[in-house]
Amino acid sequence: MINALPTLDYRSVDASQAVAQSLQQSGFAVLRHSPIDPALVAQTYQDWQAFFEGDDKVQYTFDPKIQAGYFPFQTEQAKGHSTPDLKEFFHIYEGHPLPKGIGNATWELFNQLQHLAIELLEWVEVQAPPSIRLRFTEPLGAMIANSKETLFRLLHYPPLSDEIPPGSVRAAAHEDINLITLLPAATSMGLELLDAEGQWQSVNCDRGDIVVNVGDMLQLASQGFYRSTTHRVVNPDGPARYQSRLSMPLFLHPRPEVILAEGKTARQYLQERLREIGLV
Repeated sequence: MINALPTLDYRSVDASQAVAQSLQQSGFAVLRHSPIDPALVAQTYQDWQAFFEGDDKVQYTFDPKIQAGYFPFQTEQAKGHSTPDLKEFFHIYEGHPLPKGIGNATWELFNQLQHLAIELLEWVEVQAPPSIRLRFTEPLGAMIANSKETLFRLLHYPPLSDEIPPGSVRAAAHEDINLITLLPAATSMGLELLDAEGQWQSVNCDRGDIVVNVGDMLQLASQGFYRSTTHRVVNPDGPARYQSRLSMPLFLHPRPEVILAEGKTARQYLQERLREIGLV
């Protein structure tokens, strides 16, 4: 399987144009040499690997009202799918406490990713056609500034058992809900996107890279100029099936009152989607 995406250099003079073009054409971009500290990424993965391997995680089971906390294995299923994903995860929102034993690297990484996201959204806006920019009810970066809805999701895909229920995968095909997603490279491969020709393409990236993708809210706000592309995490073959996989996307959500399009606020749109995937 070929890699659908070139790796873009954050430091290049044409980075803004290149990132926006990649997001417009494929819904995804892979960014190298970003300001995100690789040591923070490594430490955060180490902390959460220990959490998911421990027995205390059930003490932090999520509160359905606020969606923060630990979501047990096979809690979530993708929109339109009847089989739950083969994953467990923890939701972090600004202002909510972390589990005992999780160090400050998680919050530092959260903040670094959020600052980068604001810059990337400014790139996305600047590179959009004037007719699209005029439709934004406020600057894209301002939509997420001081938002308490932005979600840091720590995902653990456990080793696969020898008997997997038919149709069960680590993450079934889906689109993200939010404006954009920033994803430090996962601990192993498996992420794929569906290209414009209907073919699945591997999203290859190295440690230290950041994957960026468009969510449904940006697609809505940009009238489809930026694509919210279907993606999935496939089950590995060979020895890799007996190893854990961790990933940690930061989903950048606008403030609830932000108007994405005529008659649709961010709060309304989010609640609709959470009902569709069974989380509320």
